[in-house]
Amino acid sequence: MVPKGWEILSIGDLGDVITGSTPKTSDLSLYGGDIPFVGPADLGRGKPITSAIKTLSDEGFQATRKIRKGATLFTCIGSTIGKIGFSGTALATNQQINAVVPNKLHDDNFIYHALKYRASHIAKLAGTQAVPIINKSTFSSQPILVSPLPEQKKIAQILSTWDQAITATERLLENSQQRKKGLMQKLLTGKKRLPGFEEEWKKIELGEALKYQQPTPFLVRSTEYSNDFPTPVLTAGKSFLLGYSDEEFGIYRDVLPTIIFDDFTTASRFVDFPFKVKSSAIKILTSNLGFSNRYIFEAMQMIRFKVGGHQRHWISIFANLVIPCPSFEEQKAISKVLATADHEILALQNCLKSLKKEKKALMQQLLTGKRRVQVEAE
Repeated sequence: MVPKGWEILSIGDLGDVITGSTPKTSDLSLYGGDIPFVGPADLGRGKPITSAIKTLSDEGFQATRKIRKGATLFTCIGSTIGKIGFSGTALATNQQINAVVPNKLHDDNFIYHALKYRASHIAKLAGTQAVPIINKSTFSSQPILVSPLPEQKKIAQILSTWDQAITATERLLENSQQRKKGLMQKLLTGKKRLPGFEEEWKKIELGEALKYQQPTPFLVRSTEYSNDFPTPVLTAGKSFLLGYSDEEFGIYRDVLPTIIFDDFTTASRFVDFPFKVKSSAIKILTSNLGFSNRYIFEAMQMIRFKVGGHQRHWISIFANLVIPCPSFEEQKAISKVLATADHEILALQNCLKSLKKEKKALMQQLLTGKRRVQVEAE
């Protein structure tokens, strides 16, 4: 049902749809200037695009299709189809991107949010061919629910406020992560000592500090996970939490906190709660007497090891790697400082997750007219 005063328009009715083009690549004079030449890799940052990996000269800009500030950029070809961005300056794009340049009847920011809301649906039109593609006519014919212009501006203003909060939190998170990296570089190498510690450091092998346990008793049998189940199932990789299991047997709670280590990728995670694992490639590492699990884990993150081939690494290689190590008391003191930094990072990550979730819910309400905004009379 279309809300009162709203209408359904095609993307092509909103303004101009401009497919990007690439100037002659053999002519180097067309490239390397100050004008962003945007490709899919430059999209998806959640902020207006004012720079790009590639750039054009003034001559190159004249040789392609110009996109004004305020256009919505939508990837219509390739593996990142549906990826979206907003031009924060005059720019050009390659042919993988369609730019929607709104006319005077529509607000630039509203159209960006409306297309972002519809992006996943539009992306499905590409099908499953080897190189996904949505042609210009198909893209231009897609329906968009549009409010009157004053209401567009109000909705865009509200959603842009949320975007600013998200961007600010992302910046704080990035700064916190960089601060922790700086602390690690100083504290885990002895370049900076905490007050009260002067004892000389030693060089130790990881296998001297940690003993390992095979994961076999703790492997999950059923992968039918549910958020209603109590026990987390972990991996050492980026995903970390695979889901929650209701299996009451084989839950690791022997020595906590502990380290889980992927024998194939060498990725590791610090875990301070009971868990199960999915992969038999996981090693469970606990500290020997005189060593802090947390300190050794943080030191492992400083190791730059290039994984080669599909082999198991802990016994054959990783356990023999050498790290600098202070006294047990200094290990604990360093671990406490780094744990405080981690708590700050986690708080910001949770805040960012909440902001994005709340904005998504707000978009669903505002961009469908289920929730109307008050517009002041002109």
